[in-house]
Amino acid sequence: MALRPVLPPKLAIKPRGPLDGRVSVPGSKSITNRVLLLAALAEGESRLRGGLESDDTVVMRAALRAMGIGLETAKDPEDTAGTGEIWTVRGRGGRFEPPDHALDCGNSGTTVRFLTAALTLASGPIVVDGNARMRERPISDLVTALRALGAGLTVEGRNDCPPVRVHGGGLPGGPATIDGSRSSQYVSAVLQAAPYADRDVELRFKEGVVVSRPYIDLTIEVMRDFGAEVEWRGAPADEHLFVRAGKTYAARDYTIEPDASSAAYPFCAAAIAGGRVTVAGIPERSQQADFKILGLLERMGCGVEREGDRVTVVGSARPLRSLGEIDMNDFPDAVLAYAVVALFADGPTTIRNVANLRIKETDRLAALETELRRLGARAEAGPDWLRIEPGPLRGAEIETYDDHRMAMSFALAGLRVPDVVILDPACVSKTWPGYFDALTAL
Repeated sequence: MALRPVLPPKLAIKPRGPLDGRVSVPGSKSITNRVLLLAALAEGESRLRGGLESDDTVVMRAALRAMGIGLETAKDPEDTAGTGEIWTVRGRGGRFEPPDHALDCGNSGTTVRFLTAALTLASGPIVVDGNARMRERPISDLVTALRALGAGLTVEGRNDCPPVRVHGGGLPGGPATIDGSRSSQYVSAVLQAAPYADRDVELRFKEGVVVSRPYIDLTIEVMRDFGAEVEWRGAPADEHLFVRAGKTYAARDYTIEPDASSAAYPFCAAAIAGGRVTVAGIPERSQQADFKILGLLERMGCGVEREGDRVTVVGSARPLRSLGEIDMNDFPDAVLAYAVVALFADGPTTIRNVANLRIKETDRLAALETELRRLGARAEAGPDWLRIEPGPLRGAEIETYDDHRMAMSFALAGLRVPDVVILDPACVSKTWPGYFDALTAL
């Protein structure tokens, strides 16, 4: 991995507020890794602007290069600040060359899952692997669906986890059922490969359940942008996905919008510390699910202002209102930041329907329970829920579990609570290497 920022092993957060700042949020990780893969699958040369430079996108680009995809970076002449880049991707029309080694995808769930599906199109077998934590993250739901579509795969890890040997040779296609109850990334992985199947792909959901559906809608939007034909079909009781075989991707120029998951942190900073924080570059009709956190902050008493592509959160002059029970199944990546905001509410908060947090970069429900208690709150996690009861807060050293979102979220508590120290702060390199510089600049 590149990009580990130069930070001490422990980083103390200085309380401050009210805030008054504008934050430049990096490009969307979700969109960047989707667009990189689709550009690689397309025939011809795509030019990508605004891509996220982070651990997850570094391993995706390294894997694509290892399989014969041309990928170059250069300064963007249209960026007046001189900091932006253009990534040129030379796609090969769905063809990948098997490398002479396993693909090390680190702890990037999108990279492992998206490539596992796409590499069914390769000319020969390729092993997709990751770090120790990735070898604890299940992938059998995806493998089962791909096998139902005629692909050959062998799970070589323990407990249905990577490494996975993808045999290649093509994707026959047809109807299949996928278990989408644990991760929407399994569904997105199948969808992105489906235009290259021999037959149209119809994908139904086991027991009609799918989590984080907005991320699937985001995948559909990006696929359509690259020329694929994909849509939801059927009545609500039998709603499923259809992808037209042979309607493959066309190379294009594409600008990646700022990351909603990252934008949640400066928005929550304003809610916690007061004042106002602005993030620019956000399309009014963005499909990114984590922007839903703006509605939660507004209901808690914060102001939310939009002017063009700029969104500003204004902290409340009164104590934040507890929202009681909320369902965050559609935007689970925002749970960590919101859980820290809940420490400062005027009553308890219960976050429900987020079982998939247990199979993320760490078991996030368990980690949240432990670290919220360390700060003095009463916290209890269940199979798919987390209850937070604010109490007298105190400083503490916060374990981050090599999880970028734990580090970024709990740093927000330090804006109000003295003596909050983040351990291993450099783990933010997974999605936002410059996060602590941006937080300091507020």
